[in-house]
Amino acid sequence: MVPPPQSPPVSSPNSQYTQQFLSSVLSQRGPSALPYSEDVKWLIRQHLVSLSDAFPSLQPKTATFTHNDGRSVNLLQADGTVPMVYHEVTYNIPIIIWLMESYPRHAPLVFVNPTRDMIIKRQHPFVNPSGVVSIPYLQNWVYPSSNLVDLARNLSHFFGRDPPLYSQRRPNPSPNHSISPSPSINNSMSNISSLGPGAGAAAAAAAVPRPAIPPRMTYPPSPYSTNTATGGGRIMDDPSEVYKRNAVNKLVENLHSDIVGLRKTREAEMEGLFNAQGVLRQREEELAKGLKEMQDEKEGLEQQLQMILMNTDILEGWLRENEEKLGKLGGNVDVDQAFEPCDGLSKQMLDCTASDLAIEDVIYALDKSVQEGAIPFDQYLRNVRLLSREQFFHRATASKVRAVQMQAQVASMASRASQYGM
Repeated sequence: MVPPPQSPPVSSPNSQYTQQFLSSVLSQRGPSALPYSEDVKWLIRQHLVSLSDAFPSLQPKTATFTHNDGRSVNLLQADGTVPMVYHEVTYNIPIIIWLMESYPRHAPLVFVNPTRDMIIKRQHPFVNPSGVVSIPYLQNWVYPSSNLVDLARNLSHFFGRDPPLYSQRRPNPSPNHSISPSPSINNSMSNISSLGPGAGAAAAAAAVPRPAIPPRMTYPPSPYSTNTATGGGRIMDDPSEVYKRNAVNKLVENLHSDIVGLRKTREAEMEGLFNAQGVLRQREEELAKGLKEMQDEKEGLEQQLQMILMNTDILEGWLRENEEKLGKLGGNVDVDQAFEPCDGLSKQMLDCTASDLAIEDVIYALDKSVQEGAIPFDQYLRNVRLLSREQFFHRATASKVRAVQMQAQVASMASRASQYGM
């Protein structure tokens, strides 16, 4: 993925201008609206304002981004430089931070943006040849705690450990060939010499730009050479020096390969640890939920226990009271006298109901007897006819008694209502 040409940078880096710019572009609606979710636009604005305050060289703006499938979309980006310290000297690394459509739920896309006189270091652990940056902070991006300020600080930290850019060295002229200076250089030197010795030295120093990025290490040519007459003017290295240099290069390659393998192993281990951490957190939530349910169940059981203890006390008191009554009666209680009706109608209802149920039991016993052949069938029919007639009279009497009781109850309620003036 290659970033397209950039739009002109923001002219004013101050925080007020940045806030006004972001409020304007994020509030747009319709076809010109930026493709971010409405519920996270305020967080995007906060991230970019904080980044601009912490790193004034990184300013937000909008630009067109082209995806691998050819789609073009207008997105926000932070364009500028992040500082890094390398060998106790501070350098500025040009970068572009693209806020993709799914930001901030997913990590942004970061590019190293080298100038014309810079090149990307080969086989860099965090920057690929196309300039895409991949550091652990981006790989472990967590919404909503991750932010652009911490990302920029991590970029500064990792770039300081291993700079991703180097200044290109112009090839040194061959010692066997002389190059005449161009007219423009002669004119410049003549102008410098006319200003005097001191001014010439200062101007010469100013004319040589200091590289923003440390250059690559270059090895000087071998001092060992054969006679030019026998070698035809060709310089040859000493075989021992060639062997040493090849051995050193091989060791460096092996070391780099081992470092890459170790880094991949550690990243796999970290991924496994992150997965285990996620599983442990899920189990922690399940245990907390289960513990809460057990505590709620314990409270419910304690309430039920209190209710049971209270009912037990009531029953024990009732038993003590009735045992005393039973002792006064001598231990013999007549079943017919265990329950006493409150009035004559209730006693008549009790007698009718008892007779009805008793006749029902007798008829059931007769049915069993005739089935077993204990009594003849004609005798069974006579007894059932007599018992059924008697049962009918008991049930009719109970029905009349119930009606009288209902009338008495209604009259009693009316009397009470009139008594209380209702």
